[in-house]
Amino acid sequence: MNFFEQQDQAKRNTRNLVLLFLLAVVIIIIAIDIAILLLFGNVLNESAGTTQSLGTFLTHNSTILLLASGGTGAAIGLASLYRSASLKDGGGAVARQMGGVPVEADPRDPLRQRLRNVVEEIAIASGVPVPEIYIMEQESGINAFAAGYSPSDAAVAVTRGTLESLNREELQGVIAHEFSHIFNGDMRLNIRLIGALFGIMILAIAGRRILSGARYSSGSKNNNAGAIMLFAAALTAIGYIGLFFARWIKAAVSRQREYLADASAVQFTRNPQGIAGALKKIAVHAQGASLARDSEEIAHMLFGQGMAANLFATHPPILERIQRIEPGFREQELAEIAKRLQQRSRREAEREAAADQASAKRTPFDPRSIIEGIGSPGWEQILAAAALAASMPESMLSAARSTEWAPELLLCLLLDKDESIREQQLFTIARNLGAESEAQVRHLMRSSMPIQPEQRLPLLEIAFPALKRRPVEFTQRMLGTVNEIVHLDGKIEVFEFLLAKVIALYLKDALNPAQSHIGGNQTLVEQAEAVRSVIAILADHGHRESEQIQRSYGKGIKSLGLELLPMQQPTDWVATLDTALQQLDALKNKEKERLITALVETILTDSQVTTEELELLRAIGAALHIPLPLLSDR
Repeated sequence: MNFFEQQDQAKRNTRNLVLLFLLAVVIIIIAIDIAILLLFGNVLNESAGTTQSLGTFLTHNSTILLLASGGTGAAIGLASLYRSASLKDGGGAVARQMGGVPVEADPRDPLRQRLRNVVEEIAIASGVPVPEIYIMEQESGINAFAAGYSPSDAAVAVTRGTLESLNREELQGVIAHEFSHIFNGDMRLNIRLIGALFGIMILAIAGRRILSGARYSSGSKNNNAGAIMLFAAALTAIGYIGLFFARWIKAAVSRQREYLADASAVQFTRNPQGIAGALKKIAVHAQGASLARDSEEIAHMLFGQGMAANLFATHPPILERIQRIEPGFREQELAEIAKRLQQRSRREAEREAAADQASAKRTPFDPRSIIEGIGSPGWEQILAAAALAASMPESMLSAARSTEWAPELLLCLLLDKDESIREQQLFTIARNLGAESEAQVRHLMRSSMPIQPEQRLPLLEIAFPALKRRPVEFTQRMLGTVNEIVHLDGKIEVFEFLLAKVIALYLKDALNPAQSHIGGNQTLVEQAEAVRSVIAILADHGHRESEQIQRSYGKGIKSLGLELLPMQQPTDWVATLDTALQQLDALKNKEKERLITALVETILTDSQVTTEELELLRAIGAALHIPLPLLSDR
């Protein structure tokens, strides 16, 4: 099942979640109505001095039951909306609520630096912005989670126990598992589960509050106090019925997705020992994956079972997960593993954290490998990302990770080679963002060696978490500045378009995470004009001779089975491409898969791949919310 099929599966799971939620709400409302019938029916009968049949009671008190049903439904719905609204800021909000502490740029702790390196390598290899990174410092168990609505607002959090207990390859397996949840659409589903299930559990909270208040008034002459306490007790019990349903829904959604994420982690890293080793350590660790903090709300998001559970556990048994990865593994082997772990010191872990230099291998550039690599980068791409990060000037990496320097670094990447144009660009930066920003850009320009073309987009992805931390007003001014300086020379290069487009899209999703989406309902036939425009622009930028451009355009169109109309050369390719991509983002996921395949076919018409073609393809992928893996023109 590839990226596009996973996204469709996530959409189906979301629909199933809504149905399960509504079913649970209906059952809870019925239970509340029955409690009112049993408790308050007797009170009303006693006060009236009569005995009423059930049918008579229902007839005479239908308004009360309707109000109770409506009130219960409204309470659940409003509580769910309230909890969802509290998570509107995306993954970082969830991580902070769980006690997560951000991993700042250039941490001195080698374990934190190792974590940052692993996350950055997988993000660069996958073609997505680096997520925010958090550590749950007070948690000694081995666990982690990814949260957010989309890759642009994602956050990855790990426990201190994870950093101290796992070696690099095991940590890489855990992070790859969490990235799988990001790509497969699980992350959006999981964060919505938090809001939905809070509404179901709110009745238990309300029942306990009423019960507590009723105790204080129990000494009064209120004849109904006993009935109120009974109702509060019933409400609490019904609330725990809601908790039962919440755990059932989480288990129904979560368990198979964990098996899938484990398998994806193996596919990412090509190293079953990584994630298998992490699972084995959880099995023998004194605290396992347990968290000291209440993890009921996020239990379905965790790498391991965060709290004791047998019935409706959110995760498969740890031994089964290990055996899925290593079919020959036996439970008896855990004792030997525990013995070996007791002999490992933290000093060894820290030495291992400092050692990681890998040479890159290039993967073949072909449509199938790119499609299969979306949301599932290969080990070779992760190695290439590690080598690419290692080749970057340290001053550039430090700037990319710094809140104070990241915007200026991105502006530095856009400076023109022509000195006169460059000076106009620097003047624009000073006018829009201030003299201090201009001075920082000049400092970066003088102090760093020339940035290679293949390093520019990874630097953006590394810089994105720092850029998000700047005030919204500043980022909007920066976007305006980017658009101004790329238009100063009267022409827009592909990388300038790519950088401006990617920054704008990432920030849009990050600032409004709940409004991001994972696919529409349009088909390629319905958007045929937009498809032709995109293929024509890609063909025109990838080839110089008119005959090659026409042949490339024709190959792309025919591969989709669309009518081959004469190729139209847009007078303003930037505006045309912007409009077309906005329309194509509404395509179904399977249609997006076909489009990306056709675009790669268009590029490969002459059997050559240029940096300009790759950058344009990445810009198209970003606009369609498709995280293209690390690509090379070699």
